[in-house]
Amino acid sequence: MFTIGEFAQHGRVSVRMLRHYDAIGLLRPACVDPVTGYRSYKVSQLAELNRLLALKDLGFTLQQVQAIMAEQVSAAELRGMLRLRRAEIQARIEDETTRLARVEARLAAIENEYAAWVPTGEVVIKGLPPVRVAELTGTAAGYEPEAITPVIQPLYCDLWRRLDRAGIAVAGPALAYYESSTADDGSVVVHAAVPVADAADGGHGLAVVDLPRADSAAAIIHRGPMDDVLPVVQGLTRWIDANGYCAGSYAREVTLEWSEDPNQWVTELQQPIYKSGG
Repeated sequence: MFTIGEFAQHGRVSVRMLRHYDAIGLLRPACVDPVTGYRSYKVSQLAELNRLLALKDLGFTLQQVQAIMAEQVSAAELRGMLRLRRAEIQARIEDETTRLARVEARLAAIENEYAAWVPTGEVVIKGLPPVRVAELTGTAAGYEPEAITPVIQPLYCDLWRRLDRAGIAVAGPALAYYESSTADDGSVVVHAAVPVADAADGGHGLAVVDLPRADSAAAIIHRGPMDDVLPVVQGLTRWIDANGYCAGSYAREVTLEWSEDPNQWVTELQQPIYKSGG
């Protein structure tokens, strides 16, 4: 038998919490001294405490925990519930990590705004040759990363599978571009594309599109995940404006280096431009 203090230590809970569980009838001590009122617990009650705390961590209220424990949930059922909860928590952590990256990107854009950041030394002007691409398209709710990313990633996975089935060889690095939807709801058409040979035709659910030549484009390199590309995009926009240019047709995002770790990505942003007033 353990005293309440010893049981609290072995169960990694507070004495106050054990007293509360006793008061609401959730975990009664094995015996209570009628004279002193001291509570004592059996070692077998550690299993009951573990189940109680596991259910509580699953998000159940103490009243719900009491009802579930009364039904004597098996260890296998409890493990299944815990695995499901673990997956939910992991998904939430990933969502919050992505959200934090977006907040940091927006903060960096604000800081650059105060500094009037114009990446003069990093921008190059070059021509973009016409290119034939095989592509898949989807619709995103807007241009924000949390809208684009869930759309474009599955598009690329599907695109690579279709290219492989069709036996179409890739002729260059993957590129993405976006255009406003014709729907009056602010949505965006997302294009996931890869260059293919000039002779390539459509089929297998793929569209083959010829992207036009751009005589001049302002290009800049972004390193890292696309979720934090905002400061670079806005810096390029400031450079275009500061140097007397206007943005032309849709910009392209060309993947120069890709890996399983998004922090290792290298992407070139290419914005076709023309001289203001020209």
